[in-house]
Amino acid sequence: MHLSDATWTDVRDADTDLALLPVGSTEQHGPHAPLGTDAYHAETVAAAGADRHDGEAVVAPTVPVGVAEEHRRFDGTLWASPDTFRDYVRDVIGSLAHHGFDRVVVVNGHGGNVPALGEVTARVSRHDDAYAVPFTWFEAVGDHSSEMGHGGPLETALLRATHPELVREDRIAEARERASEKWGDWVPGTGTNLAHDSDEFTENGVVGDPGAGDAERGDELLDLAADSLARLLTAVADRDPPAAADR
Repeated sequence: MHLSDATWTDVRDADTDLALLPVGSTEQHGPHAPLGTDAYHAETVAAAGADRHDGEAVVAPTVPVGVAEEHRRFDGTLWASPDTFRDYVRDVIGSLAHHGFDRVVVVNGHGGNVPALGEVTARVSRHDDAYAVPFTWFEAVGDHSSEMGHGGPLETALLRATHPELVREDRIAEARERASEKWGDWVPGTGTNLAHDSDEFTENGVVGDPGAGDAERGDELLDLAADSLARLLTAVADRDPPAAADR
């Protein structure tokens, strides 16, 4: 059940305590992919995972703005501070829990959200009347994960499979030619990235080769991510978290 499409009586009659909350970002993804790429992907994977789950779950509306200040120098990028983002996600989870959906998987599409989501789901699970865990789709696609860049092969492949009309195919060559090969400006042997913002190491915002991500690969990515998410939903549904009084 998607909350945006449901009525309040549909929600009242739902027989589940399990919810998915997609979270993404509105940020540059090079000249060929839309600003909403991360939000689209989070929503797509959440819906596919819920469909494959052997049980009922509700899918909340997508949170479209995340922790993305690293892309601030590219036009159209929006961002929230980590504190604001964590508070917002916590409030939405609290709203879900108020209606009985107190087991929540936060389905994430943006790398910049990862630290904040780890922190807020732990805080919710320790101190609130809910249990929450994060899931980032591109960390759950097997060997493909090693090629995750930005507007690169994985994100472009998934877009071509699910939202092909949003990919500016006539700009793929430009995106590839001016892309960076890797994320960041790392000092060898130190584990330290000198760059705080993406424009310090990629001219057009792209990391990786978007031409290496076709629709067939996108279909495979969606299968892998959805299967992984469905397994997680089962684990969360079956888990016996500490009672609120014991947290």
